[in-house]
Amino acid sequence: MDIGISKKDREKIADGLSHLLADSFTLYLKTHNYHWNVTGPMFNTLHVMFMEQYTELWNALDMIAERIRALGVAAPGSFSEFAKLTVIKESEGTPNATEMIKQLVAGQEAVTKTARSIFPIVDKAGDEPTADLLTQRMQIHEKNAWMLRSLLES
Repeated sequence: MDIGISKKDREKIADGLSHLLADSFTLYLKTHNYHWNVTGPMFNTLHVMFMEQYTELWNALDMIAERIRALGVAAPGSFSEFAKLTVIKESEGTPNATEMIKQLVAGQEAVTKTARSIFPIVDKAGDEPTADLLTQRMQIHEKNAWMLRSLLES
């Protein structure tokens, strides 16, 4: 494989993207779970918002995994692999709507931080396609976190 990025750098980038994929998948599962189980006076607003966010995350999973593959590395794809790679914690039981929002804000912020942490090696390697993907992901997750945080203000 000769795309202008060394094998060592491609592997480092793919490792970072694997963490991003795991975080994104874990946040997808959590958001979808909360979509199903949210209750209370903000039910309709949250049910719709959570659906929009988990749908966007679902579509992003493919883009991230395909970028890993384009770098010549196998993408992780099992629950056990994701559990080892993610920084997002599972929730216990079914939290109330406010706690769901707080946990999803933390999840959106965690994905943003994971994406941002990959940039040094991406920049060093001159990997513009991955930089573009990371920029898009950070923009979406920062906006989602802001929108969720706005629901917590009184």
